[in-house]
Amino acid sequence: MEGRAFVVLLVIASLIVLAENTDHKNAIEIYSLHVDSTVTSRFAHTVITSRLVNKVNESREAIFEVELPKTAFITNFSMSIDGETYPGTIKEKASAQEQYDIAVSHGQSAGLVKTTGRKLEQFHVSVNVASDSKVTFELIYEELLKRQLGKYELLFKVRPKQLVKHFQIDVHIFEPQGINFLETDSTFMTNELTEALTKVQNETKAHILFKPTIGQQKKSPELEETLLDGDFIIRYDVKRSVSAGDIQIVNGYFVHYFAPSEMPTFPKNVIFVVDQSGSMSGRKIEQTRDALLKILEDLRPEDHFSLITFNSLVTEWKNTLLQATGQNVESAKRYVKTVMARGGTDINNALLTAANTLDKASYAEILQAHSISMIILLTDGQPTVGVQDVEIIQQNIQKAIKGKYVLYCLGFGFDVSYKFLEKMALDNGGIARRIYEDSDSDLQLQGFYQEVATPILKDIEIQYPENSILELTQNSFKLFFDGSEIVVAGRIDNELDVLPVEIQAQSHTSNLIFKEEANVREKEKVFQHQKYIFGNFIERLWAYLTIQQLLEKSISAQEEQQKNLQVARALELSIKYSFVTPLTSMVVTKPDDQQKLHLANKPTESDNEKSRVTGFSGNKLTKSHITKALSYRRHHDQNYVHRAPKTGQRAILFDTPEHSPDIFRTVQTTAQLLTNEYPHFLFQLPRQNDVICLNIDGQPQAYINLISDPDKGVSVTGKLGRNRNHFVLFEITNLDPHVQLRVSKEGTVLSYGGHTTKLPWTKSASSTVQGLKIAVEKERSLTMSASANITIKITFIKSPNRFLGLYFMDTDHFSDKASGLLGQFYFDTHLESNPGASQGEDERVLSVHGQKHRVTRKNKKDYRQESATGIISCWSLHITP
Repeated sequence: MEGRAFVVLLVIASLIVLAENTDHKNAIEIYSLHVDSTVTSRFAHTVITSRLVNKVNESREAIFEVELPKTAFITNFSMSIDGETYPGTIKEKASAQEQYDIAVSHGQSAGLVKTTGRKLEQFHVSVNVASDSKVTFELIYEELLKRQLGKYELLFKVRPKQLVKHFQIDVHIFEPQGINFLETDSTFMTNELTEALTKVQNETKAHILFKPTIGQQKKSPELEETLLDGDFIIRYDVKRSVSAGDIQIVNGYFVHYFAPSEMPTFPKNVIFVVDQSGSMSGRKIEQTRDALLKILEDLRPEDHFSLITFNSLVTEWKNTLLQATGQNVESAKRYVKTVMARGGTDINNALLTAANTLDKASYAEILQAHSISMIILLTDGQPTVGVQDVEIIQQNIQKAIKGKYVLYCLGFGFDVSYKFLEKMALDNGGIARRIYEDSDSDLQLQGFYQEVATPILKDIEIQYPENSILELTQNSFKLFFDGSEIVVAGRIDNELDVLPVEIQAQSHTSNLIFKEEANVREKEKVFQHQKYIFGNFIERLWAYLTIQQLLEKSISAQEEQQKNLQVARALELSIKYSFVTPLTSMVVTKPDDQQKLHLANKPTESDNEKSRVTGFSGNKLTKSHITKALSYRRHHDQNYVHRAPKTGQRAILFDTPEHSPDIFRTVQTTAQLLTNEYPHFLFQLPRQNDVICLNIDGQPQAYINLISDPDKGVSVTGKLGRNRNHFVLFEITNLDPHVQLRVSKEGTVLSYGGHTTKLPWTKSASSTVQGLKIAVEKERSLTMSASANITIKITFIKSPNRFLGLYFMDTDHFSDKASGLLGQFYFDTHLESNPGASQGEDERVLSVHGQKHRVTRKNKKDYRQESATGIISCWSLHITP
């Protein structure tokens, strides 16, 4: 008999069983669910154990899903079925991927780990449970808790979806520095459930136990429904004094925590660079305004600030920085209230303007001598105006900032390229953060600002004995913000009895030196015979921290060799310490020829975004890249395609793709890219970031009215070539002044006042007629800039077939009287969801003056001169003129 499927979802500390079958509700019963979390010196080790039983007389499939923190590394997963255990093993990604590829070629399918929220990612695996059989799942993960705004936080989402006989969350915390405060919070707690919560705390230890009975879990005595549905949160902080921090040592490894407080705050010089392009319209721009109004109120009187908004143009509130007086803040708030969303996205010019403004203020000695300068960028899309090559933008901004200022990049929503923002921020001493589109987006913006609002130290150098400390993690930091924490770890030489540390830093008022000495043997005694200790936890903490820092450094590495060395070292440590990181995978094999293969990816912020295909580091993908990718894959493991799993086995692969070589991501997209074609037209919808790729079914050699706008005094017609693949001629008419342009594959003919001028493609040239500017870039493009703020551009494509590509640099300036094949799209046009979309297709409905067109997201070749990659992800549409 075919088994029915049941879903078992573990949300960090919980399981969900979606038992929708009315014949056997809760046929898969969770009779035990334990979450045991041990936190020792901020390093959390969590073991989730779930026991299930199939109570019906037929096999059932249980789908086990776990939500764990994005910052955590899985260290082990196992399944025990009828007493037999199937453990996982950590492998290099390429080796694990080989086993997965072979299994997929045998017709087996894949499951995924996916992002489910701002802080969580979802782990997924399934298993067939025979009648009356029991299965035990055990997942282990580890993470270093990060201090933010003065506290550490453990979040448990509790959603079992059924009553669980033995349910408990058991958390032990041991902090040798002492626990300063401890609190628990919950979104589902009732008076009855409060009785199931116990907290025991002394100077250095805390024990939190949440163990509700079946009766306490029930919504009411009559209903078999659970109250457990929401967040369970533990927050705490440790005691600390103004000193060189706290050093802890176990088995030859040390960790050093440094988090001073009660120090004067540096004055800030901050420029907010805010995207006001069309895609920010609606709720996003409203929330941005709300957040800015609150952030402006939080500026300190000694701070200096300015505002820059940008779309196709860059607008400065003031051309310099002003002190945050009450009058200036009120003036800025009035300006913020006027910010509206429209136009394109010129990120490059906006950031260069911000850096230049700080430079001018510094030269004019407007800024205080001991102050911190920062740029905070908020954008929701890709660069669409000006410089659009993301690598060139990154280079331009790094050259402009020159290490003098810190750049923070906030990406609003999922249309941004997070990798672009992350590298640009890391190159300039800052970080990137995604702002999720939600009802509290304004609070997310304010929360980020609060994290960076109070710099109290800069240029921090932490020094240890040079010849006695090995494999030290990062020990130099540009800034330290109140409420955060610096963590350094390393290995101690066996002969060292005393570990001295010296910290040099600069505060707002003086240069500081902190000194401390740690007796190695005395420090090691602290952790002896403690039940809170899990193995060599400081050594694992060191490995966790080292891997994270190596991966981060590899993003901003300037030299390929340097990047390769960093990645290789991170891979070595990932395998040695059994961490599922972006460079490794975990494979679990189980003898069961009826089961399917499950692939679980560790998603990152970049993985959440809409598909945008790039080659290596944003360069255009070529056949040589494809050949190189396939060759690399074959030679990376010489046994590739020769090795296969044993007959009757299935593999479960826990995979983390983000920092694997670009070459593998290239292979995955090769088949799709080989079928790409140039569309007839590319255009951006007004006040939106969505791009349409339009192909028309027209007659060859026939003229087509593309756009006519009587209010703007401009019209464009075009003619298809003989094979109808592309356009070979465009005629542009401008009424004031009356100028005609005839652009063909041979060149351009300019007609004005009875005179004609030929502008061939073989050389660059320009001409201006009563404010109308025409420029030809040799063998590349023609640009016509009209006085009505309309810029028309035609690209000359020479390979593989000579043709012309037309596009408008800013579609927001056409009037509602525009008509023609393209003109119809420039007002009363928007994308809608498509409830009837085909499975596996990314489809929408394009509404044009009420007429509905089905569009599908495709990757097409981008003929625009400013294209960063040569490939664009767009909404594809075919119409007949």
